[in-house]
Amino acid sequence: MSDCIFCLIANGTIPAGIVWQDERVVAFRDLHPQAPVHVLIIPRAHYSGLDDDVPAEVYAALCAAAPLVARATGVADSGYRLIVNTGPDAGQTVMHLHVHLLGGAAMSEGMVRLA
Repeated sequence: MSDCIFCLIANGTIPAGIVWQDERVVAFRDLHPQAPVHVLIIPRAHYSGLDDDVPAEVYAALCAAAPLVARATGVADSGYRLIVNTGPDAGQTVMHLHVHLLGGAAMSEGMVRLA
């Protein structure tokens, strides 16, 4: 999509704080971090969200990137959280599939802890 900011980041048109990338995904620092480490992992191809007929190999690429990004940002050993928001009611503000990787501090008591 020509007007999607994440597509523009993925193709290099807009600079971003890229921490890791390969031929399928790009990971870059969130402009409004919610944790000391807050990285977005996006597919290079445009999918609006989880319900956009995303091929299994794209999910696999996003999941495979997460531990590599965690290592690159120094949170692999201490732990990290992955979050995917789908749709406006879930808090998705950019309609390009993306995974939030959060880490660098213990999750606060006010946050929902998922077992």
